[in-house]
Amino acid sequence: MIDLASYLQRIGYVGPREASHAVLDAICALQPASIVYENIDPLLGSPPLLSLPAVEDKLVAQRRGGYCFEQNVLLNAALAAMGMQVSSLVARVVWMRPPDAPTRARNHMLLRVDIGNDSFIADAGFGGHMLNTPLKLVPALVQRTPHAVLRITQDGELYSVETQLPDGWVPMYRFTLEPQRAVDYEPLNWFTATHPSSIFCHNLLMERLMPDSRINLFNDRLIVRHPGGMPRVRRIDRQADFGQVIAEQFGLDLHQALIASLYERIPKGLDQFVMPTA
Repeated sequence: MIDLASYLQRIGYVGPREASHAVLDAICALQPASIVYENIDPLLGSPPLLSLPAVEDKLVAQRRGGYCFEQNVLLNAALAAMGMQVSSLVARVVWMRPPDAPTRARNHMLLRVDIGNDSFIADAGFGGHMLNTPLKLVPALVQRTPHAVLRITQDGELYSVETQLPDGWVPMYRFTLEPQRAVDYEPLNWFTATHPSSIFCHNLLMERLMPDSRINLFNDRLIVRHPGGMPRVRRIDRQADFGQVIAEQFGLDLHQALIASLYERIPKGLDQFVMPTA
């Protein structure tokens, strides 16, 4: 069982611990604001461990962040500890990929949460366009948040989470409702964290989503967005500034040796990710 008190303290939640819509909303908002999305370990060649004790130690005790598997393992355990019925699902990411792009393996974890007669999709780990609200599992329902306009569409057994951009609706990932077990994520995590074709082995992705801002770091490119405003983009061209951004914008207290290794490793001066072809 998760140490629920420590987790709630970590995300700054004070309130009832019950299976309710209000509690689900609050937890889904607070985790992305407090526990940063980051893939530092895979980028530096250290695949994350997905056991609950390992995830708790890293994300709660050490106050680090993590990527989708870690984030949603933690969220799953917390919601279940408060009496919610939670199923772990797996998705195929199609975010920002052309419709005719080659099919990639499923490598994203998300959650289905059932409260009474209502079902929701909860996801604390979609880096690049994080969600901070549970989505009602109602196809075609437009759902607005301060940072995004979203919907879930359905085609037979296949569901898609989509976001509305200026040019129209764009799919983020596609999934079915088939529940997965913890062991099912082990090969997906290993592939995502180690395979030469994985962007997580070649690029740094960090994101923090708060009520009034979305902060992204893509390698050396910092982007800060506020609802309704234009994004502010800054290139981080010095190691000292890089460490300062990680500490001040993302709240991570990393050793200087780790900062140095990370800054040396990231691609620099690019507007796009390094996309390996292996």
